[in-house]
Amino acid sequence: MRNILKIALRNLLRYRRRTLLTSSLITIGVVAVLLFVSISGAFKSMMIGQITDSMLGHLQVHKRGYVASIDNLPLHLNLGPTDMQTLEAALDALGEVEAYSPRIKFGGMFSNFEETTNVRLNGVDPAREILAAPLLPKRILQGEASAVLLKPGEILVPELLAQGMKVKLGDTVVVVATNRDGSVNAKTFIVSGILEGISGPGGRDGYIHIEDAREILRITENEANEYAIRLKNAGGLKRVRAGLAAGLEGELNKQGHPKYEIHTWEKLSPFYNIARMIDMMTFFIKLMLISIVLVSVMNVMIMAVFERIKEIGTIAAIGTRPGMILSLFLVEGLSLGILGSAVGAALSLAAIFVLQTIPLTFDFGRQKDLLLYPTLDPMDIVVVSLLVIIISTIASLQPAYKASRMEPVTAMRQA
Repeated sequence: MRNILKIALRNLLRYRRRTLLTSSLITIGVVAVLLFVSISGAFKSMMIGQITDSMLGHLQVHKRGYVASIDNLPLHLNLGPTDMQTLEAALDALGEVEAYSPRIKFGGMFSNFEETTNVRLNGVDPAREILAAPLLPKRILQGEASAVLLKPGEILVPELLAQGMKVKLGDTVVVVATNRDGSVNAKTFIVSGILEGISGPGGRDGYIHIEDAREILRITENEANEYAIRLKNAGGLKRVRAGLAAGLEGELNKQGHPKYEIHTWEKLSPFYNIARMIDMMTFFIKLMLISIVLVSVMNVMIMAVFERIKEIGTIAAIGTRPGMILSLFLVEGLSLGILGSAVGAALSLAAIFVLQTIPLTFDFGRQKDLLLYPTLDPMDIVVVSLLVIIISTIASLQPAYKASRMEPVTAMRQA
């Protein structure tokens, strides 16, 4: 095997220009794929982080049927005190859960004493909400983005609503809401902050203290209609969801159905479709790389067979077995794949290092100056490199087989 490797490397060096061009083409393909995977992956991770850490959380838990009628924000599907205790005990038992925050979401009327419009509000416990959605304070465009977030009697107003109603910091506004019994209640608030809009559900919601939400809705017990859950590692999303579902498996409603519904951010945000498109584009880019490697290596190996017919006939005539000749050409293709992937991986790492030192910012809708920080997963390098090496070897198979099946006399006569 060592001799075959030496002969294969010697043959590649004999045709340096062809070897250089082929390996360069493979290298360019590897670099293009790895850079695309890195940058698209960074964009995907950043946007997922913006969505989950600003409002949704990685997981959300509701009472069964709530999400199906979420546009109406039904109050009769709230989780009661016992339900909340059971859910929190199940969450505390999962070591991968970093934080969770109960919310009361409801719709109402928003008035500045001159005009009135509809509004969606989230009643939250500020301390717990910051842990579950740590980027929420950074969405405060006007007002103090303190660790307190907001106090009882204060309201965070979404930017578009503030502009439309000409509401400023320190203004007094009124929120009117209908409770589950059909009675109407109102409460005055002081505008303590203006929230930046963000794409997706919840991007135009305002925030008040959860005690204010219970007061205006005349909720006398500890209730919530939504739990936002943040994980220590977003990569364990499916595993945690399965574990939480198993922990709540015995909790059934009066109809014998599961009492709780567990939804990942993927089911709640339209950005998941964009994330799937990014994954699909990455898949097709990898297919393009396979095509490039397959065509380039097969071409160079076919040319090598035609140009070395006499050589093939000679080594066959002196007793070289067909299997040895087949191995010789396969090792040449393998070597081209290893060389191209190794150089491509090295150049990709260098390019990623340079990109990490240059601030890459872009705007996404109403979100400005989002920072893109590309990274390269070692597993991506391994997968792409192995893919290139395997395809290079496969591309050499047909020319190698043809070379191994040549009759010595016929090959030497053709030469």
